Amino acid sequence: MADAKVIPFDDDRSRPGGVPRAARRRSPVRGTGSVSALPGPAGSSGASPGPEGPREGDGSGRGDWDRRIAGGLAFLRRRVTGEYDVDEFGYDEELTDQVLMSLLRPVYEKYFRVEVKGVENIPAEGGALIVSNHSGTLPLDGLMLQVAVHDHHPADRHLRLLAADLVFMLPVVNELARKAGHTLACAEDAERLLRKGEVVGVMPEGFKGIGKPFGERYKLQRFGRGGFVSTALRAGVPIVPCSIVGAEEIYPMIGNAKTLARLLGFPYFPITPTFPWLGPLGVVPLPTKWTIQFGEPIPTDGYPLEAAEDPMLMFNLTDQVREQIQHTLYKLLVQRRSVFF
Repeated sequence: MADAKVIPFDDDRSRPGGVPRAARRRSPVRGTGSVSALPGPAGSSGASPGPEGPREGDGSGRGDWDRRIAGGLAFLRRRVTGEYDVDEFGYDEELTDQVLMSLLRPVYEKYFRVEVKGVENIPAEGGALIVSNHSGTLPLDGLMLQVAVHDHHPADRHLRLLAADLVFMLPVVNELARKAGHTLACAEDAERLLRKGEVVGVMPEGFKGIGKPFGERYKLQRFGRGGFVSTALRAGVPIVPCSIVGAEEIYPMIGNAKTLARLLGFPYFPITPTFPWLGPLGVVPLPTKWTIQFGEPIPTDGYPLEAAEDPMLMFNLTDQVREQIQHTLYKLLVQRRSVFF
């Protein structure tokens, strides 16, 4: 297999989403990881009439269970018959909300115990570009970032992540990534999403970030040539710096089997204190305590149209975003009591 390559972000390369986002209501049993808490048909309710009936969503009444079962069966029927919507990128909002987020949420809440700060810095409407550090050997930080935005933003916003081409070359992973709203990290797709008013996430370090040795943890790698800044300028959307602490220690990378990586077509093949020595158990990440902090947005709508072609401006803005993320990482590390608590 040929070596995987990352398409540079600064290279130039629907159906409607169903129920409006403002009309959706999250399940009252969120956080249990159960797919049974699927929404029922419009107008259904778990509340029984009269003061003696069980309260809606407390799980104690037959009406509530009937609503859950009906909702689950309706969900399965829509999946089987194809009566659901995906956008031009393959994003399946219903599947993401009701299944994928439910599977990721226990890992987010119980295993990594993620603490979120500054989520209000993400605009309540319109496009925005979240720029984050990247680490952890395997890209679990992107998934946890997606849950953080989905579950904590007061406007119920979704994060559309930009991913390397390797993600879309892997069986199963490719399909799940598309369903979850991920798309190829190229400027054209990113700009289309931003102009549609989506929140887009990018991790400019790429494989240099997640594949760096443990000794270089929390030291940001190069942010490329500023392609994400150029895209934000063209779309006129704010850039929101994001710093993630805790992901660096889930798979401490102490070595890289480069020959094996080339044979498999991977950018690196990690060696950690547990992998490959413990076999499948070595793939289980360490239960570190995470903090995700969103910084003050950097506006771009005040620049003229030709600013996107100004290399000096792109360099300065890229450096500003990088320095803000790095400074916040250091601040969070000083405040952290322990890697695991």
